[in-house]
Amino acid sequence: MIAFWIILTGALVSVTCGLLGCFLILRKMSMVGDAISHAVLPGIVIAFLLSGSRETLPMLLGAGTTGLVATFLIEFFHRRANLQTDASIGVTFTFFFAVGIILISAFAGEIDLDLDSVLYGEIAYVPIDLWVIADGTVMGPRPVYVLTAVLLIVVLFIKLAYKELQLTSFDPAFASALGMSTALWHYLLMAAVSLTTVSSFESVGAILVIAFLIGPPATAYLMTHDLKLMLAITVGLSVFIAFTGYWLAYWLNASIAGCMAVMTGFCFIAAFVSRRQSQKHSLTEGEEPVG
Repeated sequence: MIAFWIILTGALVSVTCGLLGCFLILRKMSMVGDAISHAVLPGIVIAFLLSGSRETLPMLLGAGTTGLVATFLIEFFHRRANLQTDASIGVTFTFFFAVGIILISAFAGEIDLDLDSVLYGEIAYVPIDLWVIADGTVMGPRPVYVLTAVLLIVVLFIKLAYKELQLTSFDPAFASALGMSTALWHYLLMAAVSLTTVSSFESVGAILVIAFLIGPPATAYLMTHDLKLMLAITVGLSVFIAFTGYWLAYWLNASIAGCMAVMTGFCFIAAFVSRRQSQKHSLTEGEEPVG
């Protein structure tokens, strides 16, 4: 049963991150998840200073707020200062992370308050983080319910806004000509990414979230140029990675998160090699006979 809960948690996070990651890949913003993972630090500190508690809810609210502010600033610098997206991401997350370090050293220097202790989780602990209702009934791991709710929100968002997300990702100029607000849909997508990453950090850890946000959609991108098929392949890869990553960790007696991230890399390499072989085969068959 422990294996089931861990694999299910990994699959929920991977699928949710992967679906949003498809649109980040198309927008050349795949590292925004890494930016959010650093930018949440001042939000955690401020939430602790205001609440005096390290409970999950205030930590997530603080982290989510600064995550949204960071994504807003990334787009603001990109549009207003004409910075490249990667430069905007780099400037924003280093600033926020530095502010968080200053706040910790100035106001919480003697308190065990950092990303590892209050937000970055370990997927192996999911089966013991139980949701117990008032009458003492154990409903199962709490993160599973949280992550299921987030997945449903993301799927509903993509289903309702598929056309807008597709157009603003592939051709923002054409979307603007049709009267769509590219900025609005960008911020809505970033809000979904921020919600997903912050809610997932506590359960599986930041590195695994970033791997899931980039790996499966990047692999799917190598396999198809059809967005709907790309989303479908991403979902299948996400479940496969969660399953095989857990059993690889079990076989090696190693880190579960590490093995899931490694399987993400293996899938990408396999897709890359397969694509290269397919291209070589196509070129060979298309060659004109000599003489």
